[in-house]
Amino acid sequence: MGPLAALAAASWAVGCGCGGGAGRREGAREIDRPADDASSVTPARADATPPEAPSDAGAGDADASAITLGDGAAASAGDAQAPPQTAGEAPPGMKLVPGGTFTMGTDKGGEGDERPAHAVTVGAFFLDVTEVTQDAYEACVAAGKCKPASQALVNAHGGTFKGPRKPIVGVSWFDARDYCAWKGMRLPREAEFERAVRGDDGRRFPWGDETPTRDRTVFAAAAPEDVGSHPAGRGPYGHDDLAGNVWEWMEDLYDPYAYRRPSAARGEPGTCDEITAAQNELRTKGMQGFTGTNPIPTECERSIRGGAYNYPAEGLRSTNRVHHPGTYKLKMTGFRCAKDAR
Repeated sequence: MGPLAALAAASWAVGCGCGGGAGRREGAREIDRPADDASSVTPARADATPPEAPSDAGAGDADASAITLGDGAAASAGDAQAPPQTAGEAPPGMKLVPGGTFTMGTDKGGEGDERPAHAVTVGAFFLDVTEVTQDAYEACVAAGKCKPASQALVNAHGGTFKGPRKPIVGVSWFDARDYCAWKGMRLPREAEFERAVRGDDGRRFPWGDETPTRDRTVFAAAAPEDVGSHPAGRGPYGHDDLAGNVWEWMEDLYDPYAYRRPSAARGEPGTCDEITAAQNELRTKGMQGFTGTNPIPTECERSIRGGAYNYPAEGLRSTNRVHHPGTYKLKMTGFRCAKDAR
């Protein structure tokens, strides 16, 4: 058994940790046809197409000095220092998330891909206060810079998903990337998103550790609501709907072993070949659990964060990770944009 599989056998647990029904890892997904630009897949990072011969050697042997284990992990004198938090004025509709070192992941509950808890350092960045609305996305379509969202999904369920201030859904990862590029921005990275949710105190939900309630977010519901409808659920830096309403596409490739790699302290996943090699080994060993209730991917998929309207309360936890092919258009998935603060 290779080191990755051995590691998984020792610590990966089957099950979503968020209940049955809509709480299953994929949720009740409805998918439109793949996006037309499926052939134009680009890596999340410049090195996402790695050197030849993928190997799991060392992939699961993360540098112990780069990872601080335990839910109580906190920045110490020996941790990497955050970049200077100097930043200009926030662009319209965005708020600053200060750079710093925070605890990403968990050692308690959830899925195997949420473990271990470890210290990650991110630079300061701006993040959209809300998910991108249907009106905002349609402006990009009208400008000829974005492909239309799936109208079958936007108009689903008697029009309950449709509205100018409702989050755009039925868009692929590529569509989301194109919109953010049109705005001079990019998609947030997983580490950045979790930083925006957890702040400095490692909270379980954007508002704290208290269980989700209807005044804080949209969950266990039939459809999303207008963005920003639940100010009581704002995150530590003033962002709305970081948990619930709709899932959000991340820039990153999904790597179930991201938290075990030497790059974990930087919040970076492995390369596509490293990820594929790990998935192939786990598939051979029949080790389903590391991806929750999803099938083990056969390709490099994209990460999705934040929970959605159709998930139960536990599925909205700050550490929960989901993944789908970047070509998928889903009725419960939208996005928001980020921008480096310089």
